[in-house]
Amino acid sequence: MKAHDGMYIDGAWRPAAGRDTIEVVNPADEQVIAHVPAGTAEDVDAAVRAARAALPGWAATAPAERAARIAALRDVLVARKDEIAGTVTAELGAPPSFSQAVHARLPVEVAGSYAELAASYAFEERIGNSTVYAEPVGVVGAITPWNYPLHQIVAKVAPALAAGCTIVLKPAEDTPLTAQLFAEAVHAAGIPAGVFNLVTGLGPVAGQALAEHPGVDLVSFTGSTAVGKRIGAAAGAAVKRVALELGGKSANVILPGADLARAVAVGVANVMGNSGQTCSAWTRMLVHTSQYDEAVALAVEAAGKYGDRIGPLVNARQQARVRGYIEKGVEEGARLVAGGPDAPRETGCYVSPTVFADVTPEMTIAQEEIFGPVLSILRYEDEDDALRIANATVYGLAGAVWAADDATAVAFARRMDTGQVDINGGRFNPLAPFGGHKQSGVGRELGPHGLAEYLQTKSLQF
Repeated sequence: MKAHDGMYIDGAWRPAAGRDTIEVVNPADEQVIAHVPAGTAEDVDAAVRAARAALPGWAATAPAERAARIAALRDVLVARKDEIAGTVTAELGAPPSFSQAVHARLPVEVAGSYAELAASYAFEERIGNSTVYAEPVGVVGAITPWNYPLHQIVAKVAPALAAGCTIVLKPAEDTPLTAQLFAEAVHAAGIPAGVFNLVTGLGPVAGQALAEHPGVDLVSFTGSTAVGKRIGAAAGAAVKRVALELGGKSANVILPGADLARAVAVGVANVMGNSGQTCSAWTRMLVHTSQYDEAVALAVEAAGKYGDRIGPLVNARQQARVRGYIEKGVEEGARLVAGGPDAPRETGCYVSPTVFADVTPEMTIAQEEIFGPVLSILRYEDEDDALRIANATVYGLAGAVWAADDATAVAFARRMDTGQVDINGGRFNPLAPFGGHKQSGVGRELGPHGLAEYLQTKSLQF
């Protein structure tokens, strides 16, 4: 697609307030493919004012009509799925097959689910002698990351639209073209002017201006825990609501009696998917000591199949960061059994699929979010030991448990300090709430729980 040289504000593409631009780089060959405006506080202010002006009309729109607009948006995304996939591949580096199967398809599922929820959700209920209304929280400032550029946008915008909120989106500076394509889809779907607005720009400039703007009622942010803390502090000072989906260091716990080969294969695939750039990736594999050596051998074999199947990391900075973590793992005594810090190609931001064995819970690679194709395999002695290791991080976003039967896996999963757990390879559910415990964030996305984040209650007593 052709990059826009303006901002999408109040239903039209408008010139940016300043002249600075951001280079969009294809991480596969490190070539500049486009430039987009580097938005300023002035651009953010114009977008927020447009959203504020559009709020009364959109909030008063019947839920059935809001549902119809979201359904129309979904249909536009379906019609443009090939362009979406190509754009994500160009600016994120995801392989074309993964872009089609995940980056283009998943947002369609999520948008469709909110089209249905907007039409069926109980925005009013009777409790005793009171009527309770669920009303839109107001203007939403949405700040999204680069790792799932369209899914993260839809996971915020669709429920906000369903709730009757208006939105200002500040997407990640690495993947702004996907966000511009989404703005085109919003326009084509007939969503009224001002209801959705887009400002591209740098996080410390446009992102900060949006998070701190007094005209924003709720900030929804997905990204690092460090930035999430700053946004949460600023919002708290303004008594402003936040929804934060932050970092993760998820455990893949394989209990004795589980199908070891399947658990390892699925676990490795989970880590290598999207080049490891998934906040919920199961980057710590916990295996009973009696099966440890076999699991390591299976993981090495599985990782070897991904050498030519994963894309680059999003940029050179991220590549250097992940390679630094691999070097740190070696320095701290973990045993490198696959991959390593050396770049596998002369050009592009690639990192080899990497597996560490003999990882102990206190090691850096077992505690910090790496955000690359790096798996750490830890051993445990019994279930209590496994639970202690699984819970021994500041994060609590996701995880997996494998056992001989679902009941055994569920009993263990109920004791994990994490927001979402896959049981014996459970499938993705776009209606299930997604979000973290501890420093993995506050609030939930997806399904009715995600819709509730954008609502506030009012009760009338009779």
